[in-house]
Amino acid sequence: MDLNTIEITGYAASIMVAISLTMKDIVKLRVLNFIGCIIFCIYGSIIGAWPVVATNTFIAIVNVYYLYKMRPSKQDTST
Repeated sequence: MDLNTIEITGYAASIMVAISLTMKDIVKLRVLNFIGCIIFCIYGSIIGAWPVVATNTFIAIVNVYYLYKMRPSKQDTST
């Protein structure tokens, strides 16, 4: 992979995380942040930055956990 593609991947991840932090809706925030974390994991793997991979893997797991907890329960949808 050439340097420009690697840099673009890093910038895309940064932009995605930054955009996620502007969301008022917590679900949108977590989804966009999760996508940014996955891109950061890819970027960190490419450049061999394992602390970046570890941190973003943890944040991605936290996002998935809270998204799972926020899903509507069957009790909420029954009338």
